[in-house]
Amino acid sequence: MPAPVYEPGACFSLRNRFKIAPMSKETPCIAVCIIDPKTSLCLGCGRTLPEIARWHRIEGAERLAIMARLPARMADAGLKPPATSSGAKS
Repeated sequence: MPAPVYEPGACFSLRNRFKIAPMSKETPCIAVCIIDPKTSLCLGCGRTLPEIARWHRIEGAERLAIMARLPARMADAGLKPPATSSGAKS
């Protein structure tokens, strides 16, 4: 059986389809929810699965502290955040 193909924005499409509320501003999620098997980090935001799972229970200050560490965490792991739509050419 071939591996499933995950496309950027898949989480966003599912959120719309099932009418799930939009995410808080206190989240690094960009709806590119794919865990890198080598680093165990999300390729979209840089969080670990345990961080993602408990995100809704984490207090605001801790969320902000985690979010501040994510760029360095991704860089240290050799991961580049996906390009945002603002940088895309039409």
